[in-house]
Amino acid sequence: MELRANGVLHVKETVAPAGETVRRTPLTRTRFDDGHDRVYRISGVKGGSFDGETLTFKGTVEYDVTGAVTPTASGEELRWFAVSGPVKDAVVTVTGPGRVQNLSCFAGELSAAIACTSASVEETGTTSTFEQQGLGEGQTLTVVVGYPKGATGARPILERRFELSTAFTLNTVTGGSLAALLVLLLGGVGLLYWTRGRDARVVGSESGPVSGHLNGHFSPPDGVRPGQIGTLFDEQADVVDVTATIVDLAVRNYLRIDERPRQTYDTPDWCLVKLPGAPVGQLLPYERALYDAIFDGRDRVLLSELHGSFAARLSSVRDALYQDVVAQGWFARRPDSIRSRWTTIGLAVVALGVVATVLLAWFTSYGLLGLALIIAGAALAFGAQYMPAKTAQGAAALAHTLGFREYLAGASVDDVPTGRRVELFSRYLPYAVIFDSVDRWARVVSAFDGDGRQTDHLYWYQGPAEWDLSRFADSMRTFVMTTSGAISTSRQFRSL
Repeated sequence: MELRANGVLHVKETVAPAGETVRRTPLTRTRFDDGHDRVYRISGVKGGSFDGETLTFKGTVEYDVTGAVTPTASGEELRWFAVSGPVKDAVVTVTGPGRVQNLSCFAGELSAAIACTSASVEETGTTSTFEQQGLGEGQTLTVVVGYPKGATGARPILERRFELSTAFTLNTVTGGSLAALLVLLLGGVGLLYWTRGRDARVVGSESGPVSGHLNGHFSPPDGVRPGQIGTLFDEQADVVDVTATIVDLAVRNYLRIDERPRQTYDTPDWCLVKLPGAPVGQLLPYERALYDAIFDGRDRVLLSELHGSFAARLSSVRDALYQDVVAQGWFARRPDSIRSRWTTIGLAVVALGVVATVLLAWFTSYGLLGLALIIAGAALAFGAQYMPAKTAQGAAALAHTLGFREYLAGASVDDVPTGRRVELFSRYLPYAVIFDSVDRWARVVSAFDGDGRQTDHLYWYQGPAEWDLSRFADSMRTFVMTTSGAISTSRQFRSL
């Protein structure tokens, strides 16, 4: 072996008997430290072949080794795994670019510290010789020769070794970088919400309760209808929005709800009846879509039979609801499209963060930094539900709507003339469905008939035989729950 001045070790091996084919696997990678492997590169093979793992030759072979020299405190050290067993007698001669300062050799397993048979330096001090007898299968003769500092200037070749313990190292650098990156990215998500996801500020909006009637006549704030309120309120087209709209169509004389008679253990059911002469041309697009989905060419239908074409057509109701809030000027764009866009961007950032984490963890110890992207992307995807922003007109309508909700929660029935109470309180009921106060207003409706006399039905709700208005509260509660369940099975709307 000859160690040249450029740090390349040139090796020439001669094996006897010369006619036999020799195949051996040189050691080309060893552990250097906790995070790196040391690599020995073999090149320039003559008289044989090397496929990256196995060296094959007959008689004599020559090759170069790069990475076998290590700087030390007092000089440089050549270490190479010169011979692999089984070999009866091995002789290794090493020459180098300077005088030998020290030498040693080991025989046996790679981790063994057993000295070889002999090691010596000739009188000139530039050539060292190592001998080993009886090197067995799986054993290696390792030679070590020390040279003066700067003899070659070569350094070992190191490659980072992937380990989870080092890929996500937490120290001052990685921890500080992660914290800074999280502040930057999450701050960006917050800034994005502040600039794009906040409702427009409304100056001078009235606060406090907003009455739903004027001179005894129904007058909701801004003329907002129940389905619109639900979508305006939470920016979602919900099951409850459709349920409230069905009740609203009934109290506005577009259809009638007939409760079917049942035995003790029968499942409750209702028949929705189309009222002749109803001005369906005055319905808003989402109301007309729902009206057509319910009846679909028929004059009546049981609630239990609302499936098939009804479920299929609910998607058009949902789309019409979202288009309606844009047409009203409450949103600049459809809330569902805004949520979808930002959710998609957030998931894309998560995917980018996963790729970045894998690459950083594989090639560096900064894998933690990729986690910042994953966290920011997840925050953006989660925050997408808050990104739809109301316009100034929409924010004002919401402020009035909240005042109307406050009014419904504590309004007194005494400020409405007796003769208008059944009609007016029936009109309140669909809004109570949206605001989750059905029980209160159903009980209010059941207590009045318009002229102080008890009655057995309403103009828009018919009960079975032996049913009277005192049972209306329970009937209405069950109807809302059953209708919401029927709509939920379509999976077209978000369930509450």
